[in-house]
Amino acid sequence: MTLKVRLILRFVAIAVIFAAFLFLPAGTFHFWQAWVFLAMLLIPMLIASVYFYNHDPQLVESRMRTKENVREQKFIMRLASVLFSGVFLLPGFDHRFGWSHVPLWLTILSQVIALAGYLVTFWVMKVNSFASRVIEIQSGQKVISTGPYRLVRHPMYFGAIVMFLFMPLALGSYWTLPAAALIVPVVVFRLLNEEKVLRQQLPGYSEYCQHARFHLVPFVW
Repeated sequence: MTLKVRLILRFVAIAVIFAAFLFLPAGTFHFWQAWVFLAMLLIPMLIASVYFYNHDPQLVESRMRTKENVREQKFIMRLASVLFSGVFLLPGFDHRFGWSHVPLWLTILSQVIALAGYLVTFWVMKVNSFASRVIEIQSGQKVISTGPYRLVRHPMYFGAIVMFLFMPLALGSYWTLPAAALIVPVVVFRLLNEEKVLRQQLPGYSEYCQHARFHLVPFVW
C-alpha cells in the first residue's frame, strides 16, 4: 500500500472515529461546539497532510508509525490512550445531559486557544523533519535547536497540552477538565523518558539541553 493511500485512509479513519467519539455520546448532531472542533482538527490536518506529503514524505512516513519500542513508552501511551478517549467522550455526555453551562465567550476563546496550540504542532513538524510519533533515533537524525526549539525542548508537547487543556471548554464542558488535566503528568513522564533516550543515543542532545533550559513551558519548566 502506497504512502498516499495509507495517509488518506488514516485521515478518513481519524475523521470517523473522532466524530463518533463526539456525537454518539451526545445522541445528536445538534452539537455546534463539536462541529467547530472537528473543523479545527480536520481542516489543518488535511492541509498539513498534503503539504508534508509533497515536501517531506519522510516525515509523513515516520508519523505513520505508532508502535513504541521503548518499554516505558508502551505503558505511557496505553495510559494516554485511555485519557484521550475520555477527553473526547465526556463532552458528548455533558452535552446530552446538560451538566455544564459554559458561556459563549469562554467557549469561543477556548476554541481559538485550542486551535493555536494545535497549530504549534504543525510548526514543529515544519522545523523538525525527525518529529516522529514514536520515540526513536532515525538514520541521519540531528539535534534541532531553531524555531520553537529555542524556547523549549518539547514544543510539540506544549502545543498538544494547550489544545487538550482548552478542548473541554471549547466543547462546552466543565466536567471534562479533570480528565484533560491528567494528560499533563502523562506527557511529563513521556518527555522525561524521551530525554533520557535522546541523551544516550543522539549526539549533541546533552549540549542542547544546557542551552535550552526549559522542558515544556517557556520560562517556567
